[in-house]
Amino acid sequence: MASDLVSHGQSFDFVIIGAGMAGASAAYFLSTEGSVLMLEMEAQPGYHTTGRSAALYSESYGNAPIRALTSGGRSFLIDPPDGFTDTVILTPRGALFVGREDQMASLDAAYDAGTKHLDGMQRLTGAEARELVPVLRQGYIAAGVLEADAMDMDVNALHQGFLRGARKRGVQLRQDARVTGLERRGDSWHVHAGGEDIFAKVIINAAGAWCDEVADIAGAKRVGLMPKRRTAILFDGPGDMDFAAWPAFIDADEEFYARPESGALMGSPADETPMAPCDVQPEELDIAIAVDRLQTATTLEIGRIIRSWAGLRSFVADKTPVVGFDPKVPGFFWLAGQGGYGIQTSPSMGRVAAALAVGNDVPADLKQFGVIAADLSPARFSPGSIN
Repeated sequence: MASDLVSHGQSFDFVIIGAGMAGASAAYFLSTEGSVLMLEMEAQPGYHTTGRSAALYSESYGNAPIRALTSGGRSFLIDPPDGFTDTVILTPRGALFVGREDQMASLDAAYDAGTKHLDGMQRLTGAEARELVPVLRQGYIAAGVLEADAMDMDVNALHQGFLRGARKRGVQLRQDARVTGLERRGDSWHVHAGGEDIFAKVIINAAGAWCDEVADIAGAKRVGLMPKRRTAILFDGPGDMDFAAWPAFIDADEEFYARPESGALMGSPADETPMAPCDVQPEELDIAIAVDRLQTATTLEIGRIIRSWAGLRSFVADKTPVVGFDPKVPGFFWLAGQGGYGIQTSPSMGRVAAALAVGNDVPADLKQFGVIAADLSPARFSPGSIN
């Protein structure tokens, strides 16, 4: 049976489950290491999380492993390989973290974390913060921290660049191909997906919010992945101000954030509501909370909401991605738990995944930024912490 499947092109070195940003970046870098098939359960890649991301490239955002992965991918994003995309991926924006008097400790922490590896972090008074974003409410915003080099990201250009580049290198993509069976047979995997039978040496679990469910099918232990809903709204900016060049402005405790987008303003209450993997939709209550928090912290009057949406950001307990081979299940590779950082870390994450999946160490240049395989490995979870 296996020989017949091989003769029909149904045997691959790597089968990647999921064609969002994580799966696409891994496929792009793995394409030079062997035959690769991506399986996407939806009709289009990136439908659930990648396509709903309001990504900002911020090297001060996240914990130490996240910051290392982010900084390590900067050169790729600024100067991608020839033919990767015709669109500029990063454009200047800036990120302004703001806080009330009672949030000074949070602002101090943001400044201290950023200055460990960035030169462009600046402390600002409340008045200086309002010079950058005039709608910040006097008497509410007491101070700020500016990451001047934070940038907007063209998520679609990046995702399509990985997908297009992977296909040019021979990677196959099958859509509407939900995985319903994973069985280890000898030294390979038998995969049943989209009504087809496929064999693979290595399974890469890049299924986003569904990664733990894929692990169930494969007989691997869950890593305790928790999908969390994040809501966003697009609304009219102030008609009497030119707000296009404002930096993103973010509450020091991430109770809200907003930034210019598509001639309007995009805002979020930065909600993190745990929920099962699904085609998540925004809740009216979260939209109302977003409006209330933004109007409390600013002089904005949000009347018309142009559009609202929600996405899932999936974390494990320590909010560090899970990248590496499962310690108990041979040939089962985790690429999960990117949370809200999966877009900005994708060039580094794809390279790390490709290296580890073929038995190599983290690339030397990424090591210099502080990327360590043990920090990402699923083996870091003790038996008592795995759900």
